[in-house]
Amino acid sequence: MVNSKEGHRQRLREKFLKSGLDGFHDYEIIELLLTLGTPRTDCKQSAKDALKTFGSLKAVLEADPKELIKIKGIGNNNVFGLKMTQDVARRYLADRIVDMDYVRSSDDVLAYLKHNLRDKNREVFLVIFLNGRNQIIKMEILFEGTLSTSAVYPREVVKRTIDNDAAALVFVHNHPSGNPNPSQDDLTITKKLKKAVQAIDVSVHDHLIIAGNDVYSFADHGLI
Repeated sequence: MVNSKEGHRQRLREKFLKSGLDGFHDYEIIELLLTLGTPRTDCKQSAKDALKTFGSLKAVLEADPKELIKIKGIGNNNVFGLKMTQDVARRYLADRIVDMDYVRSSDDVLAYLKHNLRDKNREVFLVIFLNGRNQIIKMEILFEGTLSTSAVYPREVVKRTIDNDAAALVFVHNHPSGNPNPSQDDLTITKKLKKAVQAIDVSVHDHLIIAGNDVYSFADHGLI
């Protein structure tokens, strides 16, 4: 005989398989993800508590594991389900835009960048490598930590550009502070990198700063 808890979980799974997440409450989505780690445990109340604590589905998925396990009923196995789902989504978004035209797929590119960078608590510097038809070859994080003129190495950017046989680049980094405006270091780094890759006949299309859901484009502001 199927008990009420097992029946509830089964109904949630069947509902998802039939219609995806349409009609699901946010707490039900979190509940499903938590059951990936503890399939025989009732996760409904833990899901509701997580949503109440962090405020949104997005915030729960992006929460620090140390904060998540403070919620009653959520352990390391449950965190595994949440974080694996988030990373699968990131990989999917990244794979989806490879080979796409950068300009025509700009909305998809920005969706990936926001999803990948907005919740990081330290700065990372990512390069989008483009071929001669402006198709995306690859996206790669080259540097991590507080960015400064001494932390981003033009020679490494040049090396990876040659390795990927790129014809053009887009630089991207995040501002964990939430302020999208470029610093003086950001402006200096951009000029140094642009000059370095121009020496190998490679152009720079843009430098994007991701700050939460805000995006600052150097190109849009006439800085490239």
